Amino acid sequence: MADLIVWAPAKVNLHLEVLGQRQDGFHELAMLMQSIDLVDALRLSPTADGALTLSCDDPGLPVDGDNLIVKAAALLRSRAGLPELGARMHLQKRIPVGAGLAGGSSDGAAALVGLNSLWGLGLPEAELLELAARLGSDVPFCLAGGTQLCFGRGERLEPQDAAGAAGLAVLLLKHPQASVSTPWAYGRCRELRQASYLHSEADFAQRRDALRRSPLLLALREGVQAPGTFPPLRNDLQAVVEPEVASVQAGLALLRRLKQPLAVAMSGSGPTVFALFEHLDQALEAQAGLAAAIESDGFASWACRLRGRGVSLEG
Repeated sequence: MADLIVWAPAKVNLHLEVLGQRQDGFHELAMLMQSIDLVDALRLSPTADGALTLSCDDPGLPVDGDNLIVKAAALLRSRAGLPELGARMHLQKRIPVGAGLAGGSSDGAAALVGLNSLWGLGLPEAELLELAARLGSDVPFCLAGGTQLCFGRGERLEPQDAAGAAGLAVLLLKHPQASVSTPWAYGRCRELRQASYLHSEADFAQRRDALRRSPLLLALREGVQAPGTFPPLRNDLQAVVEPEVASVQAGLALLRRLKQPLAVAMSGSGPTVFALFEHLDQALEAQAGLAAAIESDGFASWACRLRGRGVSLEG
C-alpha cells in the first residue's frame, strides 16, 4: 500500500448560539460552521507491526496517546477488529494550536478518513461520522466540512447551500501566546448567562428553526446584495471571552478599523478573531494594510478563502 496524504482544514464559526445546558453536562448549541483553506497535512504510511506512531513538525505538539490523531487511529482499528493494523503518521501543522479553529478535531477526522482508505476498510461516511462524534464535538463537522448547521453539542449536521459564498474569504488574527480553555469559556458563559438559558426541547427546536430561516443563511445562498447588507455574525462565547482576554480585545479592535469587511467576529471559544470579506484580494489587502499593527501587537495572521468541503485525500 502506498503512502497517503490527507488534508485537514480549519473552521470558523459564522454563528454560535448557546441555547442551554443539557443533562449530560454539555451545552445545547445552534451553530453555523464553515471550512476554510487553512489546512494541515497528515501523511500516512502502513506498517506491519501493529504500531501507531505519530510525529509532527511542531515540536510543541504532543504526539502520544492523548493526541486526537492517535485516538482516532486506535478507535478505527478497534472498530475494524484488526489489531495487527499499524501506521506511521506525520503531521505538517499549519493551523495554530488552541485557536478555536478546530485544528485538533480536523486532524482527528483526517486520521479516520485516511486510515479507512490506507487500511482498505471501506467504512461508509455515516459510520465514520459516528466514530467522529465519539472523538469530539467538532470532529463530525471537520470530517464533512463545507457549510453546515451544527446542533446538539455540535455533532448533528445539516449541510447548507452556500452558492452565494463562493469567493468569500477571511483574515484571521491570533496571538501566538494566547489561549482560551474551551471548558472555561463555556463555564463562564453559564455563570453569566444561565438566567437566559432555554430548558425545553420545544424551545431548542424553535431556535434551530430560526437559524434555518436566518438572513445569514439567505446571504450565503444568494450572495451579498449590496454594500452594508451582510447580516452580523453572532458568537455567544465572544460576549464572555472578549472582556477577559486582552488579545481578543486587541484583535477585534484591529479588524474593526477596516472599512471593507462584511463582518468581524471571534471563532469558537477563541482566541482567534476574523474578518469576512467578499474576495480574497480584499482580505490580502487588509492584511497588508494592518501589517505594521499586526507586527507591533505580536499577532500571527492568515488570509484564506472559504472551503466547500472538509477532510479530503490528496488528489
